[in-house]
Amino acid sequence: MMRHLISAADLTRDDAVLILDTAEEMARVADRPIKKLPTLRGRTVCNLFFEDSTRTRISFEAAEKRLSADVINFAAKGSSVSKGESLKDTAQTLEAMGVDAVVIRHGASGAPYRLATSGWIDAPVINAGDGTHQHPTQALLDAFTMRRRLVGRDTGLGRDLDGKRITLVGDVLHSRVARSNVDLLHTLGAEVTLVAPPTLVPVGVESWPCEVSYDLDSVLAKSDAVMMLRVQRERMNAAFFPTEREYSRRYGLDGRRMAKMPEHAIVMHPGPMVRGMEITAEVADSDRCTVVEQVANGVSTRMAVLYLLLGGAEFTAPASPRPTEES
Repeated sequence: MMRHLISAADLTRDDAVLILDTAEEMARVADRPIKKLPTLRGRTVCNLFFEDSTRTRISFEAAEKRLSADVINFAAKGSSVSKGESLKDTAQTLEAMGVDAVVIRHGASGAPYRLATSGWIDAPVINAGDGTHQHPTQALLDAFTMRRRLVGRDTGLGRDLDGKRITLVGDVLHSRVARSNVDLLHTLGAEVTLVAPPTLVPVGVESWPCEVSYDLDSVLAKSDAVMMLRVQRERMNAAFFPTEREYSRRYGLDGRRMAKMPEHAIVMHPGPMVRGMEITAEVADSDRCTVVEQVANGVSTRMAVLYLLLGGAEFTAPASPRPTEES
């Protein structure tokens, strides 16, 4: 039995529901005067970040400290990596220091899998985002937010997202968030639709467990949740759409489009948001937008993952297979 979290596709329905239920318990810690549990006291967790990050790194650090773990933050910039040190050498250094778990973000798809299966380090590995491949804890916190809003905080315990209709909009091609959400939401029984310009839809998307549409207006009325994806210009090496104005006109979410959604439907975004292009300020600041909730829920969800991998019940999830070049 493996003990890593590399891909959302590795999780069974029972695994995912267990994490969401555990996150609900962890969320109650945030309501206490002292927001700490002794669960990981004496354990050391290293946040190994080879890519820039704000929300994910701080979220993991907050989760680790609330579980009383000792935390090492590693950033590639200013480290020996900038001098040419390999992932293997970095991992063996952490192993020599006695690290109990590694949270890794890397620009190369497959790096967390390589770290978990190489034998370089004998510790659980949690994927905090690898290239355009996977970001499993983001998918988990998104599912946690959806379940709370669409099913209920208490009534949702033990339940999945069966029958809920989720729409993901935007730069699917470069989005590890989209891939992870499609995998996890399908496992939880939701019906997923991707909406994007044809140029931002990945090759082979027909094999994904979801529908694809190029018309945002046609799917809004039947969506329980609409997640806007960031346009990842840093990963683009060509012109994938004519202008920002044209993209916003076809695929941006404004007040007029939000009014077409069912009254109970929510608007989500993994952040950071590009206001005015992907989403207007009117929508981003509305009560239906869960962006701030997602940040708070990220801490609870990552506490749950760390607890289950290091301190509590075991996962049944195997390590994910090596991603292909197309990943």
